[in-house]
Amino acid sequence: MCSTRQLSITLPKEMAQQIPAKVAAVEYASESEVIRDGLRTLLAHDRVVEAWLRDQVAPALDALKADPSRAVTTDGMRAALAAEHTKATGSR
Repeated sequence: MCSTRQLSITLPKEMAQQIPAKVAAVEYASESEVIRDGLRTLLAHDRVVEAWLRDQVAPALDALKADPSRAVTTDGMRAALAAEHTKATGSR
């Protein structure tokens, strides 16, 4: 049983030119390795986003639904961001 599958893909010219350039720069052994690494990176990114949504966003939304008074108004958020900016920039 074959553990690989050949695909045909279409890329914008600029992206397609990067693939052989990565191989020529000896960053990868083959063009397939470039594509595989890109897909591995995308999948890792997806896992990070899913974990963030599950571990931080969903609990925050649940807490807000349970106690709507925890909500911050737009003006309140702007004031908090302005205060953080002032603190970070040393009150320039």
